[in-house]
Amino acid sequence: MNSPATSTQTNSTQHLVLYFQVHQPRRLNKINFFSIGTHPEYFDDALNAEIIQRVAKDCYLPANALLLDLIKKHPQIKVCFSISGVALAQFEQYVPEVLHSFQALAKTGNVEFLCETNCHSLASLISADEFQIQVFEHAENIYRHFGLRPAVFRNTELIYSNAIGTQVAQMGFKGMITDGVDRVLDGRSSFRLYHHPDNNAFKLLLRSNRLSDDIAFRYMQGASVLSAERYVNWLNHMPVNEPVITLGMDYETFGEHYKKPSGIFDFLRGMLTRIVKDKKFIFSTPSEVMNEVASKQSLNIDHAISWADERKDLSAWLGNDMQRDAFDMVKSLENSVKRTTNTALLTAWRALQTSDHFYYMCTKKLNDGDVHAYFSHYPSPYEAFINYMNVMSDFVIRVKSASAQADLTEAAKQNEYERQHPQVPFWAERKSAEIRQEVFVSH
Repeated sequence: MNSPATSTQTNSTQHLVLYFQVHQPRRLNKINFFSIGTHPEYFDDALNAEIIQRVAKDCYLPANALLLDLIKKHPQIKVCFSISGVALAQFEQYVPEVLHSFQALAKTGNVEFLCETNCHSLASLISADEFQIQVFEHAENIYRHFGLRPAVFRNTELIYSNAIGTQVAQMGFKGMITDGVDRVLDGRSSFRLYHHPDNNAFKLLLRSNRLSDDIAFRYMQGASVLSAERYVNWLNHMPVNEPVITLGMDYETFGEHYKKPSGIFDFLRGMLTRIVKDKKFIFSTPSEVMNEVASKQSLNIDHAISWADERKDLSAWLGNDMQRDAFDMVKSLENSVKRTTNTALLTAWRALQTSDHFYYMCTKKLNDGDVHAYFSHYPSPYEAFINYMNVMSDFVIRVKSASAQADLTEAAKQNEYERQHPQVPFWAERKSAEIRQEVFVSH
């Protein structure tokens, strides 16, 4: 067990971490039963392009411009992003100007980029091997686009458990961000840094979910909106012995979930400017907090948590039989797909692991159900399930065909090897040995 990290903070230092999640899935085409076996195009990239171009115009470009302007005026402002590999690929293809705007933010030195699974997938629930492949793929993606090596990890939808933390620590990350879930904190504060129960050096930074959701879900209530002054007042009343507040939310909160006329951009500008002016908090990145703040307690999380829905567990993606059947199907194909060594099939299989596909199948009601319905492009979770399973049925046919071809190829290789390396019959080997012995004795 590693020794506890020492702290360089003073008692009055309070850190503020701003964490934004950036993700857009590749939504599936509508595939009907009669298309199975014809190998239709699985992804509706016309729809995907339309959505990401709209969100770029309404959210990514204006929000990035606002942050860049504020960082130039107030160099103490720092933020961190987790941008899924799925989103990065679509930026590159459809809106390269968005990628350039994130690169401009990276050049300020005030932005940290977190690592996640490249496909924004549930790979941490599939296998350790697949999880590691997707994590390292995303790390390389971040380095290719921004020239930075991520040091802190955030799993898809902040899914975390002790077992996942152990795997991530073994990959070389200094810590993870997850959600401050009340039932695992058991009365402890989410405004502190914790560490893994078996590894003091592996840090856990917790999202302050109530303060985060005040912006992400409660900025607008009826005809009224939350003012920057009121929100910063709440922050300023935090006890001085609470060392870190982590505000984490979808970046699309700004301009997509709440449109510009709602005043959301004015709120973001006003909030950050006021925090700078009040000087109560130091803007910090997750890496800086993990280096500078002492983690005095471990956090033991046996069962997976997340930041989704009221239960904050895996039920947003695996809470009903449809979701579990769909996930079990994609999970069961790991060995078959990898055995084909077919790059196109492997890429498609990983894209079919993206968490959104299972999120759309959720049948929860009330507030949770409303949120799921808001993000889904399907009329109902049942249609999301049927469509996904039609895609998977076709995909299985493709995998079986590729596997058969791989078997034929392997058999052909074996036949050619045996042709070039014919087996010498045992009697001939024995006769040859006898002759060699006779020659040796005669000499």
